[in-house]
Amino acid sequence: MTVKLTTVSKRYGKDFSLKNVSLTFETGKIYGLLGPNGSGKSTTLKMIAGLVYPDSGKVEVSSEEVTRKISDKVAYLTELDMFYPTFTVGNMVDYYASQFPDFDKEKAGQLLLDMKLDSARKIKQLSKGNRGRLKLVLALSRKARVLLLDEPFSGLDPMVRDSIVRSLVSYIDFDEQTVIIATHEIDEIEPLLDEAIVILQGTIIDQKNVEDLREEEGLSVLEWLKATMTERERK
Repeated sequence: MTVKLTTVSKRYGKDFSLKNVSLTFETGKIYGLLGPNGSGKSTTLKMIAGLVYPDSGKVEVSSEEVTRKISDKVAYLTELDMFYPTFTVGNMVDYYASQFPDFDKEKAGQLLLDMKLDSARKIKQLSKGNRGRLKLVLALSRKARVLLLDEPFSGLDPMVRDSIVRSLVSYIDFDEQTVIIATHEIDEIEPLLDEAIVILQGTIIDQKNVEDLREEEGLSVLEWLKATMTERERK
């Protein structure tokens, strides 16, 4: 399922969050939307999720202009905690299952085991890292054709990030899903990425195929990102 942004701009007050952004995301790939905090990554994901609308330009999912109704096709993991604190982990799974027809409770149960989360534990008793794991469980348990992950590893213990990143791949349906990960933490997600996109101050600076980047330029994504940012600062 193709996601397309065409000359999209969005202002908050006098400042542009996005400025004339055009991007295409294709099925079967994992995209990294990379850049510092405040660069426009989250705004881009919110627009695809139908939570924010552009001031100009168009956002489409499978040639359908995005509205709030797009939630039946798009699963969105926000970097914010959006939980009912008195719920248990199991309650949140049941709640998501009641809201999204594509929610797979069997898959959620397996993910809870993999993430080492107790379904009987109350949300308010979870650490920040475990709340982050629960957000991943809820997002990955949907069969949505578009999966948006905003800073999905924020707050997770560095000791467990690698194992969670590796297990992430096994829960993505590459024949059906388009995956976009917005993050400023590059090292953990680099092994996942097919395409890397740099966004800075609301503008797309560059985009590269990750395999080509390694084989033809001999650079890691992080090295390329640093070089791109340095070149940008010189201009």
